[in-house]
Amino acid sequence: QVQLVESGGGLVQAGGSLRLSCGASGTIFSINDRGWYRQAPGKQRDLVAIITPDGSTKYADSAKGRFIISTDNPKKVYLQMNSLKPEDTATYYCTFSDLSTHSNYWGQGTQVTVSS
Repeated sequence: QVQLVESGGGLVQAGGSLRLSCGASGTIFSINDRGWYRQAPGKQRDLVAIITPDGSTKYADSAKGRFIISTDNPKKVYLQMNSLKPEDTATYYCTFSDLSTHSNYWGQGTQVTVSS
């Protein structure tokens, strides 16, 4: 059974930084894209950033120039968030996709709150 666990969320002032981490346990046969999404209260869950197996990255417009997705291990993914804004306040979820089983796995989420 695959489990993803996020950490690193918290309360920060506008302009501050946070680094989110996500680790996977269990067997993922063929790790494909790994990414971060976020969901604010009353809103849909939106893509923040994705990193592909070859290291290519994709960012939401709101994250470009401020957030950096990275990895140092097939079962780890990080999100460095700089210059945080109150509108970045949301629950952040990491996700891994398994190419061989066509499965998408999600973490339980970590809360990020940015005060003005």
